[in-house]
Amino acid sequence: MKQTIITLDMEGVLTPEIWIAVAEKTGIDALRRTTRDEPDYDVLMRGRLKLLDQHGLKLSDIQSVISSLPLLPGAREFLDELRSLSQVVILSDTFEQFAKPLVRQLGMPTLLCHRLVVENDRITDYKIRIAEQKQKAVAAFKMMNYRVIAAGDSFNDTAMLAEADVGFLFHAPLSITQQFPHFRALDTYRDLMDAIKAQL
Repeated sequence: MKQTIITLDMEGVLTPEIWIAVAEKTGIDALRRTTRDEPDYDVLMRGRLKLLDQHGLKLSDIQSVISSLPLLPGAREFLDELRSLSQVVILSDTFEQFAKPLVRQLGMPTLLCHRLVVENDRITDYKIRIAEQKQKAVAAFKMMNYRVIAAGDSFNDTAMLAEADVGFLFHAPLSITQQFPHFRALDTYRDLMDAIKAQL
């Protein structure tokens, strides 16, 4: 029997969507777009950087919003229980400079994500660690003879779910569950926990 590792997306699965929170706080409605709306991550990020520049928003402004965000209700308890059963890795397209306060609230799980390029508190660019990092991380775990169970909510999670031995959609909008009906869609932590336990 192979060892199992569980990979989870962060935003929308364990934490609120950071950019939506920033949009609500600043009133910049265009920042509400996420990977649920725009499958091309570079298009999405270039648009975000342009908006930040236009509105004079700095990294510290965004970090201030993030530090006030709570986890999704029940997320910490879910993750704690999951980590008592298996190794868990968070695979996210967020950035180290954004994620720290949320990762602390989650009990410092392993997070693989990207980095922002910052000059004098101004976000000038972003650096992807590797392209298709979620799918490639799962493929690497499989190469190491792990069985991988994955869960995510967005377009940018579907390659990870497809690469995994078992993939679940969690909290996903109807547009995504309809487009990817072959992934079982779940909406509560209890249901996701039960589905994962059935695979362990």
